[in-house]
Amino acid sequence: MKRRRNSRNIQDTSSEEIYLSETYNKELIKERIYFGIFKAATYISVMILVLILIYIISTGYKVISWQFLTSMWSHRDITKGGIFPAIFGTILLGIFVSIISIPMGIAAAIYLNEYAKDNLTNRIIKIAIRNLAGVPSVVYGLFGLAFFVLALKLGTSLLAASLTLACMTLPWIISASEEALKAVPQSFKDGSYALGATKWETIIKVVLPNSLSGMLTGSILGVSRAIGETAPIIIVGATFYMSYMPLSPLDKFMALPYHLFILATQHSSSYARDYALGTTLVLIAIVFILNLGVFIARYNLRKKKLW
Repeated sequence: MKRRRNSRNIQDTSSEEIYLSETYNKELIKERIYFGIFKAATYISVMILVLILIYIISTGYKVISWQFLTSMWSHRDITKGGIFPAIFGTILLGIFVSIISIPMGIAAAIYLNEYAKDNLTNRIIKIAIRNLAGVPSVVYGLFGLAFFVLALKLGTSLLAASLTLACMTLPWIISASEEALKAVPQSFKDGSYALGATKWETIIKVVLPNSLSGMLTGSILGVSRAIGETAPIIIVGATFYMSYMPLSPLDKFMALPYHLFILATQHSSSYARDYALGTTLVLIAIVFILNLGVFIARYNLRKKKLW
């Protein structure tokens, strides 16, 4: 009887091991398939990006010169002019958008995450903010035309365009800043309160220093998207050709995205395609330098973290 029981136990154990082994192998196969799909998607995305960059650089670099970067635009003969007004207008636009949207977005995120109660109203506001991040940019352009250009009578100007793009960027900055604030451990706040700090002191001296790197990343991604937009600025202030530099926020301005759009789709010059690719290369370089600066700043801030 004991031998039979032992043999049954051995059989049950072996069958269970076989079942577990088969299950493990099946899950391992599934895991490898999923990882293979993820890797393939990553490689395909990178390859597409590399091919686009190779195409842009291989043709665009031919028109890059000191004259191209520093001269005023020549509308009649594009080979004799440059895109300096468009570069200047794009940089001004990025500065104004950053000044308007980043402080406002961080302040809104601090209020929603640290002060506002977790109730239905607050949840609806957060859902609305996330939905606004997905609204097409042309809708923001129409809003800017109706509100900033016509209602506030700012006219088609650099200021109207900056305010419009700031509204478009705000949802990105608020969402990214909220996630950065949530990443700060609660124990940091509790320790600050235990030492007698007020809520505001805790936010300024504990929460913000430990979440600033994440806030910067989200903010610059939003601003980078804004300075690359074409549809909103066409409606609220950008122009293809100006014989002077904008001296006031109420002046019109040239911008690289709109300049590129006209060269690529509407200009009659035989050199328009090459100059469009050169303009694209300059715009990519500006965005790259902007992001590189922020990544360096973020790296330095993260080195100072103790967690």
